[in-house]
Amino acid sequence: MNAPYSPPPGGRDDFDVQGLQFDKALIERLAGNGPRYTSYPSADRFHDGFGEAEYRAAVAENFPAGAARPLSLYLHIPFCDTICYYCGCNKIITKNRAHAEVYLDYLEREIALQAPLFAGRARIEQMHFGGGTPTFLSDAQLARLIGTLRRHFDFAPAAEGEYSIEIDPRKVGPATVARLAELGFNRMSLGVQDFDPAVQRAVNRIQSEEETLAVIEAARAHGFRSISIDLIYGLPLQTQAGFGATLDKVIAARPDRLSVYHYAHLPHLFKTQRQIDEAELPSPSAKLDLLGLAIARLTAAGYVYIGMDHFALPGDELAVAQRAGTLQRNFQGYSTRDDIDLLALGVSGIGKIGASYSQNVRGTDDYYALLDAGRLPLLRGIGLSRDDALRRGLIRELMCQFELDLGRIETQWGIRFADYFAAELERLAQLAADGLIELDPAGGRLRVLPRGRLLVRNVAMAFDRYLQQGQPLRRYSRTL
Repeated sequence: MNAPYSPPPGGRDDFDVQGLQFDKALIERLAGNGPRYTSYPSADRFHDGFGEAEYRAAVAENFPAGAARPLSLYLHIPFCDTICYYCGCNKIITKNRAHAEVYLDYLEREIALQAPLFAGRARIEQMHFGGGTPTFLSDAQLARLIGTLRRHFDFAPAAEGEYSIEIDPRKVGPATVARLAELGFNRMSLGVQDFDPAVQRAVNRIQSEEETLAVIEAARAHGFRSISIDLIYGLPLQTQAGFGATLDKVIAARPDRLSVYHYAHLPHLFKTQRQIDEAELPSPSAKLDLLGLAIARLTAAGYVYIGMDHFALPGDELAVAQRAGTLQRNFQGYSTRDDIDLLALGVSGIGKIGASYSQNVRGTDDYYALLDAGRLPLLRGIGLSRDDALRRGLIRELMCQFELDLGRIETQWGIRFADYFAAELERLAQLAADGLIELDPAGGRLRVLPRGRLLVRNVAMAFDRYLQQGQPLRRYSRTL
């Protein structure tokens, strides 16, 4: 099914670029299922014992009166008017725009409940509209929502803030891009996945290169500071030749950032994926060939490997933050800002306040009912223990900086690393034997080696206390 593999630099199934080693045989042996660590503990560890009272207490503790702390906003817009078979997002498929009007009514109610908790105590420095398809909303509806947010919250000036929105190029023209800029958006993320027509038909997402480029050109013309493109490898009917052509077209468009996601085929969790013919999916070996091709092409074109599935141009803020050691990770992926708190609005949104996480209910019926009752629409959450907070910090450093300063951790937390993580050291020893890490407890350093950077989730999993409780990994996607 797949065209013969054209090996990256060196003519082998392993190669080194930018301190990153692609070792296909090692990845095939070690890549399994595991969390993406956009949070620790991961969202499946949240529970309904963390409710509105606990959430309000966390906000009061972390946003005291008298000082305005940085805050990030995430708004979930769940609507799409067509279905993409690969998608695992929380979404509602409809062509009826009236549903969006109702949803906005209730989203404004949630904003009205949340805003007083932060009044005079927070300044919005980041905002992200995700979905679904945020541009399912009309220009007027987007203006209405932004107006509501600005009436309730203090926003950093456009030159200082990061205000982003996910775009479906099939649904947006230059006029809407201009309107988004007027509303204050200065970053956008475009879903592409693959330009190969056969792949697009197989996943029910027909999207031309021309309409995608038109959106990119309009964004640049209207001053968007960062443009990101999403690709997926492992989709049905993908080939080396077809995906290579997509990479060439994307590189020619020169987005500031690129995400190259691994397709996680989990039809037992996501019903829409049952529309995909499994016989048309690339084999695990062929999927790794696609990943190797992407790494080789992107790095040869000057993109910097940030981590996980993210790439950026050397002058992009992500690359700058990585070099400065200030890179962060949250529910939107890698971030340039310090570890600021996140307020999530809308169905299924997950936020972080201090040493806690909380998630809204997933369905609109429950969301509307709780807001009708004057309650925050929370489903579950978790308050972190001291151990959780310690491990969260370690995992975040590994995912962002690929190393740990053990001496600093010991001083910060008042522990002896070798004693506290005795069980973890046994697992780390195996990772060191496999060449993924260099572990020197005496010298106070753990460093992820070039062979281990693509498998950094495996390294992080060694510190995940919850995974040692015997729960199945089937719920998670593969690490590669």
